[in-house]
Amino acid sequence: MSAQSPARWTDPEQQALEERVAAAELAWLSMDVDAQTLRVEIDNFALIHHQLLGPLYARLDELDALVAEAVAARTGRPEDLRRAAEARRQVEELPDLDALFDSVREQSGQDGEAVPPPPAAPERVRPGKEAQRIYRELVRRAHPDLTTDPAEQQRRAAFLARVNEAYAYGDATALGALAAEWSTAPEAAPAVDAPDRADWLRRRLDWLTAKIAETAAEQVRLEQTPMGQLLALAPQDPDRLLEQLAEELLAKAAERQAELQRLLGGPKPAEGPHATAPVGDNGTHPTESQESHTMFPQIPSADAATVPADAALLDVREQDEWDAGHVDGALHIPIGEVIARLGELPDEKLYVLCRVGGRSAQVVQYLVQQGRDAVNVDGGMYAWQGAGRPMVSSTDQEAFVL
Repeated sequence: MSAQSPARWTDPEQQALEERVAAAELAWLSMDVDAQTLRVEIDNFALIHHQLLGPLYARLDELDALVAEAVAARTGRPEDLRRAAEARRQVEELPDLDALFDSVREQSGQDGEAVPPPPAAPERVRPGKEAQRIYRELVRRAHPDLTTDPAEQQRRAAFLARVNEAYAYGDATALGALAAEWSTAPEAAPAVDAPDRADWLRRRLDWLTAKIAETAAEQVRLEQTPMGQLLALAPQDPDRLLEQLAEELLAKAAERQAELQRLLGGPKPAEGPHATAPVGDNGTHPTESQESHTMFPQIPSADAATVPADAALLDVREQDEWDAGHVDGALHIPIGEVIARLGELPDEKLYVLCRVGGRSAQVVQYLVQQGRDAVNVDGGMYAWQGAGRPMVSSTDQEAFVL
């Protein structure tokens, strides 16, 4: 009968602690990876949200102020004047986030050293599937709290900082290189048969329990931030959510622009039971063009051919129209900015141009109501071009009416 090797004795209590600690470590690491992933997504979402939608929010606030100022100019009521002043004040008090970020970066420099430029913004809110897979595996293998050696913890923390940076930008190639680097590095392992192993396991379990609660609280905090709540609206496709938000803001801006043009196009509202519709509406159907040169026959007007060569000209078209072709020396103020930039208009007689005379007629009507000497150029830039009057473009191309 052959002798059998004695079975290794293990303490049942210590074995149970080993299993509980291993389970707690797995649970905490999974939660920590989820929290770090959410933090990266929220940070990326906030940055792209600012860069993509910030100008749209600013434009919408500006249009709100212009509409309020147009209403106040038409009615003259103290309440409307107060609202206009408040809307304008809100626009002027908006912080310049880009300048604020630049200021913070400048203050972070020490001893006159040049501050390195910030990294390029991430292209997507959520890194790709491969980047997510490699990131999760690296965090599980290289987390600093998987070792008790202080030097090893420091090494792991420095390594994970590089991992987190690569993940923030969804760089799967860089993450793959980091994974290869880690696989060849030695890892410190705690002694399994140390006399005080059981006491260490109990302390480790207590620490992990607290860490799990802390990580869960951080996850909830991140989810309840404004950007976290916004991100939760489309957790599977946050980039599409940004596109939808941009579309909604553009639609709102278009509505404000149309309202502003309507306000500029009509006289001050009439009072009394026999009040008529504002001049400029003329009973036209909402789908008809807003730029018909026959909509405002009552305002001062002039043929393009008769405008003096040295006349003060105001072009109220949009930037792309202006760039395609305009009158050299004309003042360019898009129709949506006229009220806010009244101070830029010369005191002399002003000839106002647009494409065919509709938008310019609205501006002329508003200026005349304000006591300004303004004349609408009938037919707009089309008539100007047809009369053979000189034009220039903002590009190398030949000038034309867009």
